[in-house]
Amino acid sequence: MSNLVLYSIPAFVALLLVELWWSRRTQRKDLRGYETKDTFASLSMGLMNVGIAAGAKLLSIPFYALLYEHRLVDVVEATGGWAWLILFFVEDHSYYWFHRVHHEVRLLWACHVNHHSSQHYNLSTALRQPLLTPFTGPLFWVPLPLIGFPVWMILTAQAWSLIYQFWLHTEAIDKLGPLEWILNTPSHHRVHHGKNLPYLDKNHGGVLIIWDRLFGTFAREDERVVYGLTKDIDTYNPLRIGFHEFAAIGKDVARAPTIGAKLGYLLAPPGWSHDGSTQTATELQRRAKG
Repeated sequence: MSNLVLYSIPAFVALLLVELWWSRRTQRKDLRGYETKDTFASLSMGLMNVGIAAGAKLLSIPFYALLYEHRLVDVVEATGGWAWLILFFVEDHSYYWFHRVHHEVRLLWACHVNHHSSQHYNLSTALRQPLLTPFTGPLFWVPLPLIGFPVWMILTAQAWSLIYQFWLHTEAIDKLGPLEWILNTPSHHRVHHGKNLPYLDKNHGGVLIIWDRLFGTFAREDERVVYGLTKDIDTYNPLRIGFHEFAAIGKDVARAPTIGAKLGYLLAPPGWSHDGSTQTATELQRRAKG
């Protein structure tokens, strides 16, 4: 984890307290607000993620450094100061695919799902970080060292993306006018955390929303967002939150009749079933439209 994120933690806590105060005073009846057990579960997940991510960096940093030593081109040397602008776009593009694939491959979804498990939506939800994506994520940033970005620049770009995404987890901010066309905003990210059928697997962007618009995964916030999972787990135990989907995968793999079906429960999108008894988000959305 970059020091930028560690230095930002006091600001995260301060903003969380401000939002908590606001949620207690606002007259809006549509807010879920804060719930004590849910908030502490999110904070626990965040603390565990800090330690795990630090350990994962012991693997990813040497990996990126090795790739950088064998880089195919050197963007930084070729472009000078423009390299930071290029890095902004290529890192955000990498984040989009990291995030999208972790929604579309069930084994990776099992690593990411805990971030979506809260039925509340507030700044503490931003801290409900996955425990295993620090290990599954680095492959999605492989192109960056190969085109000439050194490790320290990659870590810095990942840090500013993570810091930016913190403020997206709030109901206190409404739509932001023309910025909604380019940037990921609280409105767009509320959609991403919704279990409403039209919102499933939408708005995967980090800082920018343009990738979702380009690649067909964008949805506008129209109907009221209902937060959580399509099958809520109703637990505040951090270990159950973090690993419940692996248990579900294990049961599905055990009952699958063929090797192909077993692989499907690992690699197909969440909701896939060998007998059609359950459907993926895409299948359900197509059925609703048809």
